[in-house]
Amino acid sequence: MTFTEQFLQEVEAVAHQLDRQAIEQAAELLALVRSRGGRLFILGVGGSAGNASHAVNDFRKIVGLEAYAPTDNVSELTARTNDEGWETVFASWLQTSRLTNRDALLVLSVGGGNVEKNVSPNLVAALDVAKRVGASVLGIVGRDGGYTAKIADVCVIIPTNNPLHTTPHTEAFQAIVWHLLVSHPALKVHETKWESVS
Repeated sequence: MTFTEQFLQEVEAVAHQLDRQAIEQAAELLALVRSRGGRLFILGVGGSAGNASHAVNDFRKIVGLEAYAPTDNVSELTARTNDEGWETVFASWLQTSRLTNRDALLVLSVGGGNVEKNVSPNLVAALDVAKRVGASVLGIVGRDGGYTAKIADVCVIIPTNNPLHTTPHTEAFQAIVWHLLVSHPALKVHETKWESVS
């Protein structure tokens, strides 16, 4: 078997094992956030930060849900990192944005955050802020879901079929899941361009 064949077999297995009920619950919760006039804050680090930026566009343009990613503002992100420390960059950003119980946090992460292992402590601090104000929390994460899975209202965990490919599969399937969500009839309000061209 070639590496390509192996990798694509893993992709098939991940897709087959995704928790359909959790994805449906995520769609319902996001529809509720929109109906109550809430905003969606999407957090990610590394490749997941790039996914967060793309997802913000889709939730705003296709779903009509006000959405933001703190990592889209590199000046504020690096100023906060330099002046206050990496651990607090998202928490401070959310506090300045006046996060409320009408809003939601969507975490895109391979591990979901783990303070003990000092992995993505900035996600953990942001999740604590969200819980403190009563905001809804969603996650699309890999491995065991980390801190995100422990406290989220809804969490989609991307199954690990091959531990050597946890990161590429998790970050790839973040895109699959959020594209499913923005295409979901409970959320989609605007046509995507190519589908609207006859």
